[in-house]
Amino acid sequence: MGTVSGGLRENDTEAHGNGDGNERTRPDVTCMQSHRSLAVWQLSHDLCVSVLKAVDSHYHPRARALFDHLNRAAISVETNVVEGYALGTDPLFRRHLRIALGSAAEVEMLLETAEEVGYLPKDTVRVIQRKAARALRVIFGLMRNLGANWGSRN
Repeated sequence: MGTVSGGLRENDTEAHGNGDGNERTRPDVTCMQSHRSLAVWQLSHDLCVSVLKAVDSHYHPRARALFDHLNRAAISVETNVVEGYALGTDPLFRRHLRIALGSAAEVEMLLETAEEVGYLPKDTVRVIQRKAARALRVIFGLMRNLGANWGSRN
């Protein structure tokens, strides 16, 4: 069982259509645990846990606002992947992936700021930034594979 481009596993799809031969592949959402087999979820979960642990281990009262925002952005990446997948339609999945993409970009920027002001050490930031960059690439690829319309704002 290998990974299909865009973050879906091979056995994680089912055909939908009206029998005219134009069926499209859609993630199987019949089992709520199925999101765990998505590469995009695995990466976003790892990113979220890494951010939460880093913030917890370097907490300082002056960093509260930045760390709160960083935590929310990291959590948003993971939760939007899961929510969009669970809703069961390609348009809703794409919409939530777009939100996850924006949140992952926020994580990257907030990590940079946290390092610049001395709230997080450079080595910790670099490790988490690599995870965020990988999550961004996979989210973007999955959106492209689902046919996301980049010019659309809906």
